[in-house]
Amino acid sequence: MAADAVSLSIGQVAERTGLSVHTLRFYEQEGLFVSPIRRGPGGRRSYSQDDVDWLTVCIILRASGMPLPALRRYAELVREGAGNEEERLALLREHHGRVTDQIGRLTQCLDLITFKVAVYEDLLDQDGRAAGPGRRSPSRGGDDPASTPGTSV
Repeated sequence: MAADAVSLSIGQVAERTGLSVHTLRFYEQEGLFVSPIRRGPGGRRSYSQDDVDWLTVCIILRASGMPLPALRRYAELVREGAGNEEERLALLREHHGRVTDQIGRLTQCLDLITFKVAVYEDLLDQDGRAAGPGRRSPSRGGDDPASTPGTSV
């Protein structure tokens, strides 16, 4: 079955993408679709599989923190067709840099949280509590939490 032969209602698209009907209408109003949404009998929206595939790209870009204006611009560039690949690439490279920076910051946060979990596990183990499921065994000989700056319990 060809992608354009599929005709999906707004409810079906909401179910497939996890977006609300309100969000789908908002995305259309904001110009985030590459192609205009067709209207069926009675003026009801009729989506194609290509629309759903594009929404998947939008969902991932939004989940990665791409601002709506950047996503709108990206959709405009795709809508315009060939000839603006350099601008598309620049937009995606800029977003890639933001996501990479965010991952670095989150990795630092995770490192601290992992350390703090270990500190509390060690404290509880030293208090004579048995290590339960999901708890690691004590790492005697590790850093003393009181002597590590910024790590007081």
